[in-house]
Amino acid sequence: MGLELLEIGPDRAVGRMPVKGNTQPTGLLHGGASVVLAETLGSIAAQVHAGPGRGAVGIEVSASHHRSAREGYVTGTATAVHLGRTTASYEIVVTDDAGQRVCTARLTCMLLG
Repeated sequence: MGLELLEIGPDRAVGRMPVKGNTQPTGLLHGGASVVLAETLGSIAAQVHAGPGRGAVGIEVSASHHRSAREGYVTGTATAVHLGRTTASYEIVVTDDAGQRVCTARLTCMLLG
């Protein structure tokens, strides 16, 4: 998938991936690739929030796809909505190189341990 992590923390995680290699047969960014980017960023941030000796597992993910991307990179920014003792929720916004929103996703992780 070519995902590159740019920033990692419990409140915010940022990463990007190339459109090339993550497309539908029509050449558009695959919606599933956007969700992979979103869930990866939210899960990593939730793991950092959980702390040492604990784990984070996704229990719900949803996504709305707003526009297509054909080239360049898409960047995802996961922002904490809720950081609790047993769950963590994130809104993940995926944008194209022009800064236009491609996808909005929401992820909830259960914190284990």
